[in-house]
Amino acid sequence: MSFLINRLLSTLLTLFLVSLITFAITNLLPGDVAMMIMGTQANPEALEGLRQSLGLHDPMLVQYGHWIGGVLTGDWGTSLIFKAPIGDLLAQKIRASALIVVLSMGIALAAAVPLGVWAAVHRDRWQDSAASTASLLGVSLPDFFWGIMLILLFARTLGWLPSSGFADPAIDFPLALRHAFLPALALGLGLMAHLTRMTRSTMVGILNQEFIRVARAKGLSERTVIWRYGLANALGPVMTIAGLQIGYLFGSIIVVETLFNFTGMGWLTYQALLNRDLPLIQASVFVIAAVVMLTNLVVDLLYVLVDPRIRLE
Repeated sequence: MSFLINRLLSTLLTLFLVSLITFAITNLLPGDVAMMIMGTQANPEALEGLRQSLGLHDPMLVQYGHWIGGVLTGDWGTSLIFKAPIGDLLAQKIRASALIVVLSMGIALAAAVPLGVWAAVHRDRWQDSAASTASLLGVSLPDFFWGIMLILLFARTLGWLPSSGFADPAIDFPLALRHAFLPALALGLGLMAHLTRMTRSTMVGILNQEFIRVARAKGLSERTVIWRYGLANALGPVMTIAGLQIGYLFGSIIVVETLFNFTGMGWLTYQALLNRDLPLIQASVFVIAAVVMLTNLVVDLLYVLVDPRIRLE
């Protein structure tokens, strides 16, 4: 219980610092929010009245208090470029991007864990070299390269999947899945390389431990020793790295969603930055940070469930 309380307090403190830093940095960006809303041809008196109503002349801490109070009560404000409530925009886009992130993580883990175990079992042989080469290739090439290759292969050449487009998972999940698969695969290939290397190095260390030799001496099959005893002990570190990679996925998703014209959270953040939509920038960054923090918290809790040693501590 104390572990859970400490992690919750740490998460809340981190979110508070993220919100403070995000608000401070975005307010240092050049541009007049009132002029962005009303246009450059607006009447000076009307502009000044809008500045007063928005509290733009208030001290920075007072403005931050109004903003964070609105966030906590669900009032995110209105987007300057989309002219729509930011809360509604975020709710739709975060669902779409979450689908990509979950798919890419599933693809990466489904390929990385068996490949890493295979490389560890055949350490210093051609299988290990092949897995290491594939991992190095995946780490070296950027996500947009994989995206372009996937578009050329699966969309243009084979015609199996769409190369662009968007669908809300809450409205039409099968169509959303079709549009999200290629972006998720582009992200998952790079992530798979990281997780394969982590799985391989963790398994190599575990397979050299005493309890593995004892299990083999008892006559257990090699499959049981590797998958039941070896992999079970390797899952903890792999899960931790996978959780930390959620931040990497949300950082890379901006490029991938723009490439596939998938109008999710990454695309929305890019449009906000491109058009200096300060309220939308603040909300997007805060939501992404919150999702990353909460995901890491869930991973830590799962780690406790997987590893009895931590649970006992």
